[in-house]
Amino acid sequence: MSDVILVVNAGSSSIKFKLYRVADGAPALLLAGAMSGIGSRPALSVTDGAGAVVDARGYAPGDVPDTAAAQHCVADWLRHHVGEAAITAVGHRVVHGGPAHAEPVRIDDAVLRRLESFVPLAPLHQLRNLDPIRVLRQRRPDLPQVACFDTAFHRGQPEESERLALPRALYDEGVRRYGFHGLSYEFVTGRLREIAPGVAGGRVVIAHLGSGASLCALEDGRPRETTMSFTALDGVPMGTRPGSLDPGIVLHLIAQKGLSPAEVGHMLYHESGLLGLSGLSGDVRALLASDRPEAALALDVFCRRVAQAVASLAVTLGGLDALVFTAGIGENAPAIRQRVVAALAWAGLSLDEAANRAGAGRIDAPGSRAEIRIVPTNEELTIARHTLRLLGRPVPA
Repeated sequence: MSDVILVVNAGSSSIKFKLYRVADGAPALLLAGAMSGIGSRPALSVTDGAGAVVDARGYAPGDVPDTAAAQHCVADWLRHHVGEAAITAVGHRVVHGGPAHAEPVRIDDAVLRRLESFVPLAPLHQLRNLDPIRVLRQRRPDLPQVACFDTAFHRGQPEESERLALPRALYDEGVRRYGFHGLSYEFVTGRLREIAPGVAGGRVVIAHLGSGASLCALEDGRPRETTMSFTALDGVPMGTRPGSLDPGIVLHLIAQKGLSPAEVGHMLYHESGLLGLSGLSGDVRALLASDRPEAALALDVFCRRVAQAVASLAVTLGGLDALVFTAGIGENAPAIRQRVVAALAWAGLSLDEAANRAGAGRIDAPGSRAEIRIVPTNEELTIARHTLRLLGRPVPA
């Protein structure tokens, strides 16, 4: 009897899920779906493994007011269309594993309590990640559930990359540079070994550019440094998050502007980044389509900060053998890739413009001092593989 693995990726206003059937240790995609617009305009969409639409339906806002209700809706749909009992295990993306978790872990009461304690470190994500776990534990207490952490991949980075220039006692309490998007980096690193083994063992910077964005430096496939830090606010500007920020600004907002910590938090997580810069949108697609100068400014800042991050991480590595773009913007926005690489021309990087526009796998021009690649990410497949391993099933390398 084959395993059927459900992978759940819960966000602030959506739950994405994929269902895999496992034969000979290799997960094969059966279904992919999303419950979007939670609390406002809830809608469920499901496609099969080939991308054909299986179902699309809307819900009244009151029927899906929060992530827990959304998970109940998804579970009900799976029960009617797949058979809830057919699911062997569930793997979850959990943003923050804190100092306790450097590997995926099977969830029990103690693990769940520990993960709840990390909510202040990732308030935009962690609670939403945990809601589906609670719902599924209620519906099927016997069902194995596995937490896979966005922070875990970076736990192998050197101590000097983890340290913040703060009193040492805070580090001992867990105040350190964690890094995020680790599930994406893990997948892309593995994929790079398959398609470009010559550079996978060298000095590589991966740019995970989406509504959340970060970059990671790797040497011989191992993490050396990343742009995100203690929380998912740090690094390059994002859709609604500011990226690196003078901490004195937070003190100013509280002491001089009279904002409460909660109000500052809302500003930093929901009103900043590309949205704050442009006053128009946090979506790169909308900004690229706009002729407003504010949109152009926001994109200028974003591309410059990404290029600066590449250069900074190259210092950590002592050079650069490959630059890899991934995630929604990195995979699908040739104009952004072009502008980032153009800002790195001084370092000898150059694009093949036709290959870049076509979204080819390799997009560097002849003579570029580093390879430049596009590698689509697949966090859900990484989670499915980890879930199988924790079930004791063999998984192909």
